[in-house]
Amino acid sequence: MDTDAPNFDLLARIYRWMEYLSFGPMLERCRFRFLPQCCQARHALVLGDGDGRFTARLLAANPAIQVDAVDASAAMLTALRRRVRRDHPEADARLSTTQADLRRFAPGRTGYDLVVSHFFLDCLTDEDVSALVERLVPHVTEDAIWLVSEFSIPEKGWRRAGSQLLVRFLYFAFFVLTHLRVRHIPDYAEVFRRHGFYRHENTQFLGGLLVAEVWKRQDS
Repeated sequence: MDTDAPNFDLLARIYRWMEYLSFGPMLERCRFRFLPQCCQARHALVLGDGDGRFTARLLAANPAIQVDAVDASAAMLTALRRRVRRDHPEADARLSTTQADLRRFAPGRTGYDLVVSHFFLDCLTDEDVSALVERLVPHVTEDAIWLVSEFSIPEKGWRRAGSQLLVRFLYFAFFVLTHLRVRHIPDYAEVFRRHGFYRHENTQFLGGLLVAEVWKRQDS
């Protein structure tokens, strides 16, 4: 593992409580907003799901799906698998986990009809997101969907300045806690469009500070 990669291991046990103390249940609502759209998927690639709350719910909601979960943090992957085994032990056989730096990761298989990245893309630079999407596109199906939950800066209005300050504080906090060096939310929407995806659905929370989105391939 590269020494410049952020280290989320120390947050694995407290990540959920950090979320609740800062945003209450809103991040979870964002993650689960489009879970029903995943019920027809058969092979999912889940990127940076942290302690695995979405992965566990996905496996429970869709008894036919196979999930490959990838994270740079061994502790987060341990927490993810522990959650699945505790809450849905019958689903453990449908879960595979891989520890990898997602700035360089490429899947070892094809045929993914679902990709999930909840509050993960904001850990990457614009260049990292572009390279990641470019590596993943050959491994997804023509009718694949990509679920995204992210922080967002409203385009205008009084909420914009407050959101900018909050996002800057969050980046500073994660730099202190994990040595994350990213300083702004990447323009992942432009990257997705450039690689043949379009935004099919989206929902905003907290006045636009949080967004949940469904992206689809242009030819699906």
